[in-house]
Amino acid sequence: MSKQKLSAAELSAMLAQSMEQLARELLPGGRKNGAEWLCGSVAGEAGRSLAVHLYGPKAGVWKDFASGQSGDALDLIAASLTGGDLSEAYRWASNWLGLTHETVAIRRAEIKEKCEKSRKEQQEYEKNNRAAARKLWLDAQPDIIGSPVFAYLKGRGIDLRKLDHAPGALRFAPAHYCHEIRAPLPAMLAAINNLDGKIIALHQTWLGQHGGQWTKANLQCAKKVRGRMSGGFIPLRKGASGTTLKQIKPGEIVAIGEGIETCLSVALACPELRILAAVSLSNLGSVQLPDTATDVLILADRDEAPAAQQGLRKAIDQFLQADRSVRVAKPPKGKDFNDVLG
Repeated sequence: MSKQKLSAAELSAMLAQSMEQLARELLPGGRKNGAEWLCGSVAGEAGRSLAVHLYGPKAGVWKDFASGQSGDALDLIAASLTGGDLSEAYRWASNWLGLTHETVAIRRAEIKEKCEKSRKEQQEYEKNNRAAARKLWLDAQPDIIGSPVFAYLKGRGIDLRKLDHAPGALRFAPAHYCHEIRAPLPAMLAAINNLDGKIIALHQTWLGQHGGQWTKANLQCAKKVRGRMSGGFIPLRKGASGTTLKQIKPGEIVAIGEGIETCLSVALACPELRILAAVSLSNLGSVQLPDTATDVLILADRDEAPAAQQGLRKAIDQFLQADRSVRVAKPPKGKDFNDVLG
């Protein structure tokens, strides 16, 4: 039988015949203790949690008593080198036994190269997505007073003319492509910024007319985010200070809510507040704030569902861990802030 046709069990048995040499290569931080090789884990650092039998009928058998992982010599290669991929482990083991001259160092270099390539590809993808989001926002109409965006918000009870100026983060796109229907629709676009004021993602609300009124478009999902928004926010109101978020002084309150409509409703009632929209509850506690932003007011939706309460608690904890004082404002029971405005 040729080496290429060995079963996994046969290959593992061959590996077990040179188990000490294999263990030294796979787990270089370990040490020999009698008939066993001891180390900290499958990563190969020093320790005693993982034990490998080197000789006798149990040669190749191993167990990590901390994680509960165990197996034979081929399983050890999979756990140590190939992320649990037994096919890749089989290929490497065949090489190690003499089919090629691949070594542990070469294999780990390959894995590192693949990870680095994947990381760079992800960075390039995110960079291109940010550039596309920024272009779409810049191409949209900045003056939203009198536009369908203005009409949509007014239909929600939000009259932007009552503010000294409309939020600069909002724009109107007359024909914004919607993947759900594979065609363009009018849309409200909102820039999602990072702390440096750069656009990292784009919030999209497609609009349609129903009974002569502008509302959200009749879609399964009329609101979507384009790009990776983690830590970002939609700046809707600078408040009484009129400064950028990075220039905020200790003691000034930063009000943070989820949706655009919720936050604009509060802006009309309390125009002196600095207001940011986090877009989602999961992102609320992750919003990037400067160290000088010491006081946070969370504009919480009146959602009693366990998942929503857990998300709110997590956001509160995140701000507290960053040494910020936190207060929570909620609308009356059974309503949201936009209902109160109406």
